[in-house]
Amino acid sequence: MRLWVKGLLLWSLRGSRRFCGSLGKPPPPPPSQKIVATWESISLGRQPVPEYFNFAHDVLDAWSQMEKAGHRPPNPAFWWVDGKGAEVKWSFEELGRQSRKAANVLRDACGLQPGDRVMLVLPRIPEWWLASVACMRTGAVMIPGVSQLTEKDLQYRLQASRAKAIITSDSLAPRVDAISSDCPSLQSKMLVSDGSRPGWMNFRELLREASTEHNCVRTRSRDPLAIYFTSGTTGAPKMVEHSQCSYGLGFVASGRRWVALTESDIFWNTTDTGWVKAAWTLFSAWPNGSCIFVHELPRVDAKVILNTLSQFPITTLCCVPTIYRLLVQEDLTRYQFQSLRHCLTGGEFLNPDVREKWKSQKGLELHEGYGQSETVVICANPRGGKIKTGSMGKASPPYDVQVVDDEGNILPPGEEGNVAVRIKPARPFCFFNCYLENPEKTAACEQGSFYITGDRAHMDEDGYFWFMGRNDDVINSSSYRIGPVEVESALAEHKAVLESAVVSSPDPIRGEVVKAFIVLSPAYSSCDPEKLTKELQEHVKRVTAPYKYPRKVAFVSELPKTVSGKIQRSVLRRQEWGK
Repeated sequence: MRLWVKGLLLWSLRGSRRFCGSLGKPPPPPPSQKIVATWESISLGRQPVPEYFNFAHDVLDAWSQMEKAGHRPPNPAFWWVDGKGAEVKWSFEELGRQSRKAANVLRDACGLQPGDRVMLVLPRIPEWWLASVACMRTGAVMIPGVSQLTEKDLQYRLQASRAKAIITSDSLAPRVDAISSDCPSLQSKMLVSDGSRPGWMNFRELLREASTEHNCVRTRSRDPLAIYFTSGTTGAPKMVEHSQCSYGLGFVASGRRWVALTESDIFWNTTDTGWVKAAWTLFSAWPNGSCIFVHELPRVDAKVILNTLSQFPITTLCCVPTIYRLLVQEDLTRYQFQSLRHCLTGGEFLNPDVREKWKSQKGLELHEGYGQSETVVICANPRGGKIKTGSMGKASPPYDVQVVDDEGNILPPGEEGNVAVRIKPARPFCFFNCYLENPEKTAACEQGSFYITGDRAHMDEDGYFWFMGRNDDVINSSSYRIGPVEVESALAEHKAVLESAVVSSPDPIRGEVVKAFIVLSPAYSSCDPEKLTKELQEHVKRVTAPYKYPRKVAFVSELPKTVSGKIQRSVLRRQEWGK
């Protein structure tokens, strides 16, 4: 693969210097367009995936060479601001230099070898991107997580993944220390901080002293790249494994078509680094030569987002619908965006009125996309295409997306069924490898020739998909996927709770929120409901990640159950949504 990319790059650079002699012949395309066209062709399934591929070497270093030869606009590759005046700007060349230093830190200080797993839990700071690229250079497998993880969450993830190292910030370090003795595989703890902590190495200090010379590990296309923990309705969170190519090349086509990125674009996705959309941005923007813009954004603030769009030349914006709902509540006429030309959304249902308000006040359409941790973009509304309000768009290449019944048979237009992606006779390369150490779950998500997403929809005559809901009970609140069992388990630890059922409930801002139906223990039946509600909410925040706590609580005498005694969450969910 390295010889293939190097040969293509050198041929492109030489070709750009030739004199285009004959009159009437169009000049050859810029070398950057040639190499991106090759990556896009692989992403679309038109060319085979190479045997060897490494994103850091074959994409980022290729752009560094393009940059040196003057074949890219003078945009930074990475641009970070903290909202208080501090900025970090890296060219692809500087990104390469800094990430090679970071790779040496992981190899020499942490002793990481190819295939070793690294848990990466950091806020929106430049070191998250540096550490991610460093993992690629060393062949280590990154495991991103949100900063709200509790001790219990961290312990489960470290034990399940057998991660050898963790890189995190001051705020999470005490939680790691509290459980690290129960995680025998954890050998190295790396702190991203200006201070020090006993038992921890300081990433910033080591980075300053590290060498800029590093030989990138040669990885096969199917070698693991990343693991994401995803919540389900039953059992513990699952580990979704992606390969070097499934993410490294899988987003090139959607980055070109749905996100509509070029070398001149500056792309801001407001997502948390722990969520899969941060990786989607990285693997969409950089193959297309675009700049990734990041605001530290310690908390979501509509005014901060609008002011940032007004102050910086951001061309492309991606937010979850919840954030757009907050933005349209502001007086948008007070804000003049410098360069914004394309807006994206996904992760939850987009209210039609939000789209209309944004379009009427800013003259910009919201282009919705749909995908999962297990996939790249499944459906999307690409730039320039017709948008049907309320639809999540058409199938995104290279996927063949259908609506099927429970046996895997394709249903006719207009009939509701399972959203499914064809995986036979050939499995798309831009797909997760498996649910690690869970072959039963991996097999259960396949039916006939299709992968079953767990979402329900219908497809109209024009090929547009219309989301109907989930097969399972996962709650999607402000783009946070929450498994009800995790919340129910936390509630069960409180002595006031006899049993509970957790479902989604509609919310005008978040789309949906967690609601808990609770049967109280007899000793608590006469307690003040308001006081007990607050006590239970605080209890859940302590036991599991705070964003999972039930924002709504109802005390009931009994829960609906099947004849076998299984709680029927679907009954409660329909009750909440009026269906």
